[in-house]
Amino acid sequence: MDFDARMDLDMAETMGPSVKITEAGANHVDFELQSVDLAFANSLRRVIMAEVPTMAIDLVEVEANTSVLADEFIAHRLGLVPLVSKNVEEVEYSRDCECDQYCERCSVTLTLHARCTGDEIMKVYARDLVVDSQRANQWVGNPVITDPDGLGTVIAKLRKGQELRLKCIAKKGIAKEHAKWAPTSAVGFEYDPHNKLRHMDMWYETDPIAEWPKSKYADWEEPAQEGEPFDYDAVPDRFYFEVESVGNHEPDAIIQQGIKVLQQKLAMVISDLTDGAGGANGYEGPHSPEPMDVNGGSSWQPEGYATPYGNNGGGGGQWNQGAATPYGATPYGQSGANGWA
Repeated sequence: MDFDARMDLDMAETMGPSVKITEAGANHVDFELQSVDLAFANSLRRVIMAEVPTMAIDLVEVEANTSVLADEFIAHRLGLVPLVSKNVEEVEYSRDCECDQYCERCSVTLTLHARCTGDEIMKVYARDLVVDSQRANQWVGNPVITDPDGLGTVIAKLRKGQELRLKCIAKKGIAKEHAKWAPTSAVGFEYDPHNKLRHMDMWYETDPIAEWPKSKYADWEEPAQEGEPFDYDAVPDRFYFEVESVGNHEPDAIIQQGIKVLQQKLAMVISDLTDGAGGANGYEGPHSPEPMDVNGGSSWQPEGYATPYGNNGGGGGQWNQGAATPYGATPYGQSGANGWA
């Protein structure tokens, strides 16, 4: 590594982590994360995918359903309809709320009433869901509608005379509990596009360069030079993310919420370790097991401690000599009377 490259690396390490947005749209964002280790970058990826809170329909009360779909099938489809989750932090988790089952502080109520009166098949869309005004703010719980016609997801199809009338309760959750709370449809994560670190073992028949297509990020980094010695101490420090939202959160909000969740988790660990160092919460730090008492027993088992089968140790290696069983005499007399002990 030349002097200029070393200076750039030292400067990056001094300045700390940096983020460079390479592409952004209404439902996706691509960015490059530098000057962090692999564990941190992967933790951010996992938190973005599984622990960013969103709103989703969790409870469905069916009043009438004469369609060809079963109640459970319709409830499953409703749960997968993405709901706007802007400012979802204003909604409480139902497990933390003081209500019995749900209320306006921890849920959003949506109703659906559709009946086909014509001869043609009637489609029921997400736009037909009516959101109750009693909610935390004006955004949470609205169905996500991104198609040009403004219809949203198809929920069911009804023929003449068929009817759907139901009540939906949307709650706050994370994708670790169920996939319907996932904020992203996909998260791309890549580093070392030239595989200089040899973290991947690429299977090939004749030529790996010809058989494996190059990543679009391969032009952003220098490939390994022919004959260059392998650096066993090299670690990745540039990570490429591609985050695609399902519409319930804006892409940048997903990243910000993911960082916030990661900070909270780290703060919780630091707090537990700090309190534990002083003996709080019943934790006094790691220590060795209590020493064994050579005269018999240990600190938790004093000498003369009686087991359920008599005195501890009996006498002289015959563990049950003279010790009565919990059932008194065995079919062969007292324990040990026939010499097998």
